[in-house]
Amino acid sequence: MNKRNLALIAALIATSIFGFNHTIAKELMPDFISPSALLYVRVLGATILFWIIGLFFPNEHIEKKDRMRIVLCALFGMSINMIASLKGLSLSTPINSAIIVTTSPIIIFIISIVLIREKIPTQKYVGVTIGFLGTLLLILFNNKIVVNAPNIKLGNIILFANSVSYGLYYVMVKPLTEKYSMITLLKWLFLISIIINAPISFTEFTNIQWREFVPSAFINLSYVVICTTFLVYLLNIYALKNLKATTVGMFIYFQPIIAIIYAIYAGSDRLSILNIISVLMVFLGVYLVSKKSLKQ
Repeated sequence: MNKRNLALIAALIATSIFGFNHTIAKELMPDFISPSALLYVRVLGATILFWIIGLFFPNEHIEKKDRMRIVLCALFGMSINMIASLKGLSLSTPINSAIIVTTSPIIIFIISIVLIREKIPTQKYVGVTIGFLGTLLLILFNNKIVVNAPNIKLGNIILFANSVSYGLYYVMVKPLTEKYSMITLLKWLFLISIIINAPISFTEFTNIQWREFVPSAFINLSYVVICTTFLVYLLNIYALKNLKATTVGMFIYFQPIIAIIYAIYAGSDRLSILNIISVLMVFLGVYLVSKKSLKQ
Protein backbone atom coordinates (compact mmCIF):
# COMPACT_ATOMS: atom_id res chain seq x y z
CA MET A 1 0.00 0.00 0.00
CA ASN A 2 1.43 3.41 -0.96
CA LYS A 3 1.95 6.31 1.45
CA ARG A 4 -1.01 8.31 0.14
CA ASN A 5 -3.48 5.50 0.82
CA LEU A 6 -1.98 4.93 4.28
CA ALA A 7 -2.30 8.67 4.97
CA LEU A 8 -5.98 8.60 3.91
CA ILE A 9 -6.61 5.66 6.27
CA ALA A 10 -4.77 7.48 9.07
CA ALA A 11 -6.94 10.59 8.59
CA LEU A 12 -10.12 8.48 8.59
CA ILE A 13 -9.14 6.64 11.81
CA ALA A 14 -8.22 9.95 13.49
CA THR A 15 -11.55 11.61 12.73
CA SER A 16 -13.43 8.44 13.79
CA ILE A 17 -11.64 8.41 17.16
CA PHE A 18 -12.55 12.05 17.70
CA GLY A 19 -16.16 11.38 16.71
CA PHE A 20 -16.55 9.08 19.72
CA ASN A 21 -14.61 11.49 21.95
CA HIS A 22 -17.35 14.16 22.02
CA THR A 23 -19.52 11.86 24.14
CA ILE A 24 -16.74 10.05 26.04
CA ALA A 25 -15.03 13.27 27.23
CA LYS A 26 -18.42 14.81 28.06
CA GLU A 27 -19.14 11.92 30.45
CA LEU A 28 -16.00 12.80 32.45
CA MET A 29 -16.85 16.48 32.99
CA PRO A 30 -17.55 17.93 35.47
CA ASP A 31 -18.44 15.01 37.77
CA PHE A 32 -15.00 13.40 37.75
CA ILE A 33 -12.66 16.04 36.38
CA SER A 34 -12.71 19.70 35.34
CA PRO A 35 -11.91 20.79 31.75
CA SER A 36 -8.60 22.40 32.83
CA ALA A 37 -7.50 19.33 34.78
CA LEU A 38 -8.44 17.05 31.87
CA LEU A 39 -6.39 19.27 29.56
CA TYR A 40 -3.30 18.75 31.75
CA VAL A 41 -3.85 14.99 32.00
CA ARG A 42 -4.04 14.88 28.19
CA VAL A 43 -0.83 16.82 27.50
CA LEU A 44 1.10 15.15 30.33
CA GLY A 45 0.06 11.64 29.25
CA ALA A 46 0.79 12.31 25.57
CA THR A 47 4.19 13.86 26.40
CA ILE A 48 5.25 10.77 28.35
CA LEU A 49 4.14 8.45 25.54
CA PHE A 50 5.85 10.45 22.77
CA TRP A 51 9.14 10.79 24.69
CA ILE A 52 9.19 7.04 25.45
CA ILE A 53 8.66 6.27 21.76
CA GLY A 54 11.24 8.92 20.89
CA LEU A 55 13.94 6.83 22.58
CA PHE A 56 13.70 4.38 19.66
CA PHE A 57 14.04 7.05 16.95
CA PRO A 58 17.02 9.15 15.81
CA ASN A 59 17.50 12.51 17.54
CA GLU A 60 16.81 15.51 15.29
CA HIS A 61 18.05 19.04 15.89
CA ILE A 62 15.36 21.73 15.71
CA GLU A 63 16.68 24.69 13.71
CA LYS A 64 16.68 28.03 15.51
CA LYS A 65 14.42 29.65 12.91
CA ASP A 66 11.73 26.98 13.53
CA ARG A 67 11.64 27.19 17.32
CA MET A 68 9.16 30.08 17.56
CA ARG A 69 6.85 28.35 15.07
CA ILE A 70 6.93 25.21 17.23
CA VAL A 71 6.01 27.25 20.31
CA LEU A 72 3.10 28.85 18.42
CA CYS A 73 1.96 25.43 17.15
CA ALA A 74 1.96 24.14 20.75
CA LEU A 75 0.00 27.23 21.86
CA PHE A 76 -2.72 26.89 19.20
CA GLY A 77 -2.75 23.09 18.82
CA MET A 78 -2.16 21.81 22.35
CA SER A 79 -3.31 24.68 24.58
CA ILE A 80 -5.96 27.11 23.29
CA ASN A 81 -7.48 24.45 21.05
CA MET A 82 -7.70 21.79 23.78
CA ILE A 83 -8.98 23.99 26.60
CA ALA A 84 -11.58 25.59 24.29
CA SER A 85 -12.67 22.16 23.09
CA LEU A 86 -13.05 20.74 26.61
CA LYS A 87 -14.55 23.87 28.20
CA GLY A 88 -17.00 24.31 25.32
CA LEU A 89 -17.98 20.65 25.46
CA SER A 90 -18.56 20.85 29.24
CA LEU A 91 -21.03 23.73 28.68
CA SER A 92 -22.68 22.47 25.48
CA THR A 93 -23.61 19.07 24.01
CA PRO A 94 -21.69 16.36 22.09
CA ILE A 95 -23.72 16.92 18.89
CA ASN A 96 -23.18 20.71 18.94
CA SER A 97 -19.48 20.12 19.53
CA ALA A 98 -19.21 17.76 16.55
CA ILE A 99 -21.07 20.12 14.22
CA ILE A 100 -19.06 23.23 15.13
CA VAL A 101 -15.75 21.37 14.80
CA THR A 102 -16.75 20.72 11.17
CA THR A 103 -16.07 24.40 10.38
CA SER A 104 -12.31 23.74 10.68
CA PRO A 105 -11.79 23.28 6.89
CA ILE A 106 -13.42 26.69 6.34
CA ILE A 107 -11.14 28.24 8.97
CA ILE A 108 -8.10 26.59 7.35
CA PHE A 109 -9.23 28.00 3.99
CA ILE A 110 -9.60 31.55 5.34
CA ILE A 111 -6.23 31.46 7.12
CA SER A 112 -4.57 30.16 3.94
CA ILE A 113 -6.14 32.99 1.94
CA VAL A 114 -4.87 35.62 4.38
CA LEU A 115 -1.35 34.16 4.23
CA ILE A 116 -1.18 33.39 0.49
CA ARG A 117 -3.31 36.35 -0.73
CA GLU A 118 -4.51 34.53 -3.84
CA LYS A 119 -7.62 35.38 -5.87
CA ILE A 120 -10.61 33.33 -4.75
CA PRO A 121 -13.62 32.25 -6.89
CA THR A 122 -17.04 33.57 -5.85
CA GLN A 123 -18.21 30.01 -5.13
CA LYS A 124 -15.74 29.72 -2.26
CA TYR A 125 -16.86 33.00 -0.70
CA VAL A 126 -20.45 31.73 -0.89
CA GLY A 127 -19.30 28.52 0.81
CA VAL A 128 -17.63 30.41 3.66
CA THR A 129 -20.77 32.52 4.15
CA ILE A 130 -23.13 29.51 4.22
CA GLY A 131 -20.86 27.60 6.59
CA PHE A 132 -20.62 30.48 9.04
CA LEU A 133 -24.37 31.11 8.88
CA GLY A 134 -24.93 27.44 9.77
CA THR A 135 -22.63 27.80 12.78
CA LEU A 136 -24.21 31.13 13.76
CA LEU A 137 -27.67 29.53 13.61
CA LEU A 138 -26.53 26.83 16.03
CA ILE A 139 -24.91 29.34 18.40
CA LEU A 140 -27.69 31.96 18.54
CA PHE A 141 -30.88 29.91 18.37
CA ASN A 142 -30.08 26.74 20.29
CA ASN A 143 -32.41 27.05 23.28
CA LYS A 144 -32.95 23.39 24.13
CA ILE A 145 -32.44 22.37 27.74
CA VAL A 146 -30.12 19.41 28.23
CA VAL A 147 -28.89 17.78 31.42
CA ASN A 148 -25.17 18.42 31.96
CA ALA A 149 -25.14 21.33 29.46
CA PRO A 150 -25.41 24.46 31.66
CA ASN A 151 -24.74 27.15 29.02
CA ILE A 152 -25.12 25.89 25.46
CA LYS A 153 -24.73 29.26 23.71
CA LEU A 154 -21.52 30.17 25.53
CA GLY A 155 -20.26 26.61 25.04
CA ASN A 156 -20.90 26.85 21.29
CA ILE A 157 -18.98 30.14 21.07
CA ILE A 158 -16.01 28.58 22.89
CA LEU A 159 -16.22 25.53 20.60
CA PHE A 160 -16.00 27.84 17.60
CA ALA A 161 -12.87 29.43 19.12
CA ASN A 162 -11.50 25.87 19.28
CA SER A 163 -12.05 25.48 15.51
CA VAL A 164 -10.23 28.75 14.80
CA SER A 165 -7.29 27.74 17.01
CA TYR A 166 -7.06 24.27 15.44
CA GLY A 167 -7.21 25.81 11.96
CA LEU A 168 -4.22 28.00 12.83
CA TYR A 169 -2.37 24.93 14.13
CA TYR A 170 -3.00 22.98 10.92
CA VAL A 171 -1.68 25.76 8.68
CA MET A 172 1.35 26.52 10.88
CA VAL A 173 2.44 22.91 11.50
CA LYS A 174 2.29 21.82 7.82
CA PRO A 175 5.75 23.28 6.84
CA LEU A 176 7.30 21.61 9.92
CA THR A 177 5.99 18.19 8.88
CA GLU A 178 8.08 18.49 5.71
CA LYS A 179 11.32 19.05 7.68
CA TYR A 180 11.08 16.89 10.79
CA SER A 181 9.84 13.41 11.70
CA MET A 182 6.45 12.93 13.34
CA ILE A 183 7.91 11.80 16.66
CA THR A 184 10.38 14.70 16.86
CA LEU A 185 7.63 17.24 16.23
CA LEU A 186 5.10 15.76 18.63
CA LYS A 187 7.44 15.10 21.54
CA TRP A 188 8.59 18.75 21.49
CA LEU A 189 5.13 20.19 20.85
CA PHE A 190 3.64 18.34 23.81
CA LEU A 191 6.60 19.03 26.09
CA ILE A 192 6.24 22.77 25.40
CA SER A 193 2.47 22.49 25.94
CA ILE A 194 3.06 21.23 29.51
CA ILE A 195 4.80 24.53 30.28
CA ILE A 196 2.24 26.67 28.42
CA ASN A 197 -0.74 25.00 30.11
CA ALA A 198 0.70 24.95 33.64
CA PRO A 199 -0.58 28.43 34.71
CA ILE A 200 -4.22 27.56 33.92
CA SER A 201 -4.28 23.82 34.59
CA PHE A 202 -1.65 22.61 37.03
CA THR A 203 -3.49 23.61 40.23
CA GLU A 204 -6.70 21.89 39.15
CA PHE A 205 -4.67 18.86 38.03
CA THR A 206 -3.20 18.48 41.54
CA ASN A 207 -6.72 18.72 43.01
CA ILE A 208 -8.14 15.77 41.04
CA GLN A 209 -9.93 13.38 43.39
CA TRP A 210 -8.71 10.09 41.93
CA ARG A 211 -10.51 8.08 44.64
CA GLU A 212 -13.86 9.23 43.26
CA PHE A 213 -13.16 7.73 39.83
CA VAL A 214 -15.24 4.67 38.99
CA PRO A 215 -13.87 2.02 36.56
CA SER A 216 -15.81 3.48 33.60
CA ALA A 217 -14.32 6.93 34.28
CA PHE A 218 -10.79 5.49 34.18
CA ILE A 219 -11.62 3.77 30.88
CA ASN A 220 -12.97 7.03 29.43
CA LEU A 221 -9.92 8.94 30.67
CA SER A 222 -7.59 6.38 29.08
CA TYR A 223 -9.47 6.75 25.79
CA VAL A 224 -9.12 10.55 25.88
CA VAL A 225 -5.36 10.41 26.62
CA ILE A 226 -4.26 7.44 24.51
CA CYS A 227 -6.69 7.55 21.60
CA THR A 228 -7.95 11.13 21.30
CA THR A 229 -4.65 12.80 22.15
CA PHE A 230 -1.72 10.46 21.46
CA LEU A 231 -3.10 8.53 18.48
CA VAL A 232 -5.11 11.34 16.86
CA TYR A 233 -2.20 13.79 16.83
CA LEU A 234 0.17 11.07 15.59
CA LEU A 235 -2.20 9.99 12.82
CA ASN A 236 -2.94 13.58 11.76
CA ILE A 237 0.75 14.48 11.57
CA TYR A 238 1.35 11.37 9.44
CA ALA A 239 -1.56 12.36 7.18
CA LEU A 240 -0.26 15.95 6.88
CA LYS A 241 3.19 14.68 5.85
CA ASN A 242 1.67 12.89 2.86
CA LEU A 243 -1.45 14.90 2.01
CA LYS A 244 -2.47 18.54 1.62
CA ALA A 245 -3.80 20.23 4.77
CA THR A 246 -7.14 20.83 3.01
CA THR A 247 -7.41 17.12 2.09
CA VAL A 248 -6.84 16.08 5.70
CA GLY A 249 -9.36 18.71 6.79
CA MET A 250 -12.05 17.19 4.57
CA PHE A 251 -12.11 14.04 6.72
CA ILE A 252 -13.77 16.10 9.44
CA TYR A 253 -16.96 15.52 7.40
CA PHE A 254 -17.20 12.07 9.01
CA GLN A 255 -16.89 13.35 12.57
CA PRO A 256 -20.47 14.69 13.09
CA ILE A 257 -21.94 11.52 11.59
CA ILE A 258 -20.03 9.28 14.01
CA ALA A 259 -20.55 11.67 16.93
CA ILE A 260 -24.30 12.04 16.37
CA ILE A 261 -24.90 8.29 16.04
CA TYR A 262 -22.83 7.48 19.14
CA ALA A 263 -24.28 10.34 21.23
CA ILE A 264 -27.84 9.18 20.49
CA TYR A 265 -26.88 5.54 21.10
CA ALA A 266 -25.28 6.43 24.45
CA GLY A 267 -28.29 8.57 25.40
CA SER A 268 -26.13 11.65 26.03
CA ASP A 269 -27.81 13.89 23.43
CA ARG A 270 -30.73 14.21 21.04
CA LEU A 271 -30.80 15.30 17.41
CA SER A 272 -32.99 18.37 16.76
CA ILE A 273 -34.23 20.06 13.57
CA LEU A 274 -31.82 22.93 14.30
CA ASN A 275 -28.91 20.45 14.47
CA ILE A 276 -29.90 18.98 11.10
CA ILE A 277 -30.24 22.38 9.39
CA SER A 278 -26.95 23.61 10.84
CA VAL A 279 -24.95 20.52 9.88
CA LEU A 280 -26.35 20.60 6.31
CA MET A 281 -25.40 24.28 5.95
CA VAL A 282 -21.90 23.66 7.32
CA PHE A 283 -21.45 20.63 5.04
CA LEU A 284 -22.61 22.66 2.01
CA GLY A 285 -20.24 25.48 2.96
CA VAL A 286 -17.26 23.14 3.32
CA TYR A 287 -18.17 21.44 0.02
CA LEU A 288 -18.20 24.77 -1.87
CA VAL A 289 -14.94 25.85 -0.24
CA SER A 290 -13.17 22.58 -1.12
CA LYS A 291 -14.69 22.09 -4.62
CA LYS A 292 -12.54 23.22 -7.53
CA SER A 293 -14.10 25.94 -9.67
CA LEU A 294 -14.56 25.55 -13.44
CA LYS A 295 -11.70 28.00 -14.06
CA GLN A 296 -9.37 25.98 -11.89
